[in-house]
Order: sequence, then C-alpha cells, then structure tokens
Amino acid sequence: MQKVIVFTDIHLVSEGKTIIGIDPFARFMQGLAHALDNHPDAARVVLCGDLTHNAAPPEYARLRAALDTCPLPVSLMLGNHDRRAPFLAAFPEAERMETGHIQHHADIGNYRLICLDTLNEEAEDTHSGWLCAARLDWLKERLTEAGDRRVIVFTHHPPIETGFKGMDWIGLKNRAELTARLAAGNVVQIVSGHIHRTIQGSAGGIPVAILKSTCHQMPMALGFQDPSLSIDEPGAYGLLLLTEAGVVVHSEDFTLPPGEAQIYT
Repeated sequence: MQKVIVFTDIHLVSEGKTIIGIDPFARFMQGLAHALDNHPDAARVVLCGDLTHNAAPPEYARLRAALDTCPLPVSLMLGNHDRRAPFLAAFPEAERMETGHIQHHADIGNYRLICLDTLNEEAEDTHSGWLCAARLDWLKERLTEAGDRRVIVFTHHPPIETGFKGMDWIGLKNRAELTARLAAGNVVQIVSGHIHRTIQGSAGGIPVAILKSTCHQMPMALGFQDPSLSIDEPGAYGLLLLTEAGVVVHSEDFTLPPGEAQIYT
C-alpha cells in the first residue's frame, strides 16, 4: 500500500493578513506538520490548486519557504486564485507543457498520478476553469502511456456539478470534454478541490472525491448563488491509500482538538 497526501485551497496570503479571521499560512503549516507526523511513509504530497489567495509574489515566496523543508516530493497545481507568471517566478523548476500550462504526472508502483491545469486566466467570470485542446491532448498522451497502470487524475475545478450554484457557475466549463477523454483511459479516481467541502460523486462512472480546504470552508447552502460564502469550520487534508484492491480516500480534520482513543463495550 502506498499513501498520497493531498492539500487543496490553502489560499496563502501575505504575512499579517487573514481570511475571515483565519491565518491560512498557520493553518497550512499545522496541516502539513500533522500529515508528516502521522504519515511519514507517504510517497508524495499533492497541492491541488489555489496555492495563494491573490497570486502575489510574497504569497508564493511564503509557500516556497514552507515547502523547502518538506521531506517528500511535492506536486504543485494551480487553481483559479493562482496565476502562472508569479508562480513560475517562485518555482522556476516546476514541470510544465510547451504551452506554459502546469501539467505533470508521477508513477507510484502500479498507479499513475496525473495533475491537470484547469486555470483559465482569460475567464470573464475570473474564476471558472477550462481545459484547452492542448491540455486535453497532453492528458490523452499520458493516459495512453500509462498502459495497465491505474490512473488517478487531479483537477482543481471538479468535473461534476455539486449543487452549490455559485461554485458550479465558476466550475469547469468543459466538464463533458474532460469526462470523454478520461473514459478512454484506466482512470479509477478523480480528486478535486475548489468547493471547500468534502463531496463524493462520479463523472462518467469514475469516482470523484472533492476535498475540503485547509483554511475556510463553504457552508452547507445548496442552491445559493454567491461563490464567496465562507465559514470557519475545521481545516482538512486528504489521504489516498493506493492498494491492490483500489483507491481509498480519507479526509482528516486536523484542526480538531486531539482526543484520547477509548475502547467501548
């Protein structure tokens, strides 16, 4: 069994700034320490987009400093709050396509992880996602190369509607195209962020796990049109178990106070 730690929507801000009274940097550092303490045997860490809140150079600099001491390999992805130029200025070594999109893959045993770039910097609504033909063609090539490996695909914007109308409005605009491409590969799991809630679904029969933010969460307000609603609920990270039988997805609320395990009778 292999483990993959997944963080999403960490929304780092400049020093001294907060989001609804929460310090995103402190939350991320707490979550990273918790994950490394409890799962030092993990094979990789994936950060599933919205690395920063404003895509400002000082925010990426804080992320760089936070990750410089991480003992595990890290896959960095972009979300709607990110921008490629300042990200690449802070992480010039980041793997990218010839088009500049931040897409990459990693093989772990009999599994292949594929990280997609759903950021649409030209979106009129500023936050919705898009996968252009070049990115979808790159995905097709990586799926073909995977052969018999089981594939886990990571996206910031989920490939499904969630019932949160405001978030679905700024969701992935060409979900159907992505789902059609994934149907041609041995994809066993999709992992996404963006919504700031723990949600399960499926896209074309492929299980979809949407994970919570380390920082602020989306309140349970189905149908509400405002995508900026936020609430201070426990921050979390995801833990994927890559087993011979398949993928198991856990969500760990790391900001809850520690409790002592007891045996009940």
